[in-house]
Amino acid sequence: MALLEIASLSLSFGPLKALKDIDISVESGAIVAVLGANGAGKTSLLKSVSGLYRPQSGSIRFDGMDLLSMPPHSLIRHGISHVPEGRRVFPTLTVEENLRLGVFALRRAPVGRAYKASRDWCFELFPILKDRRNQFAGTLSGGEQQMLAIARGLVSKPRLLLLDEPSLGLAPIVIKDIFRAVRQIHTEEGVTILLVEQNAKQALSIAKSAYILELGGIAFKGGAEELARDERIREAYLGGKAVAGRG
Repeated sequence: MALLEIASLSLSFGPLKALKDIDISVESGAIVAVLGANGAGKTSLLKSVSGLYRPQSGSIRFDGMDLLSMPPHSLIRHGISHVPEGRRVFPTLTVEENLRLGVFALRRAPVGRAYKASRDWCFELFPILKDRRNQFAGTLSGGEQQMLAIARGLVSKPRLLLLDEPSLGLAPIVIKDIFRAVRQIHTEEGVTILLVEQNAKQALSIAKSAYILELGGIAFKGGAEELARDERIREAYLGGKAVAGRG
């Protein structure tokens, strides 16, 4: 059953067409990857889902609800959380304060028992954040800031997590930790994930299905293992080598 349905979605900025008739279906409990080069429309797609951009045409439905009719700040109450590209933590606030902001828009008190349980699970997922909980976010390393950004998206207990380029600018060993955590979020909590990534190998290794964008349109789509074996995909996005499927 599809939790998120995107149909005939088009987005333009003046004469520039960022998205062209996009159709994407995300099943409940799945990881779906959106791949492509810089400028392909990946971030525009996620920002359209979270209400930061308003498409000119098409529809976005989450669990049957029309997202295009809702203000962005209300989506968290319906179970959607967006972890933006470039981390975007609040540098002059502590790790703990950044996490509290992850539930600020919810109706329940951000220091309640439910928040503490979610925060403690995030500390289990990223133990370094517990050690740094009273440290200003701006003093964290790039990898630690990315962990904090993901944790901030998780404390609201989302049903759908929008992840935009979580590996961007990180060292290979940190990227491995980030993707381990993404897999753990999915397997332990059953969170549905729409993952935007340039690192096609890593994304296809954990995703169930994938869409590849080129110049705002869908160039390829299919099962992750199928795309990882496709010669055209390997040549264009994977350096000519097949990648391992989901484990």
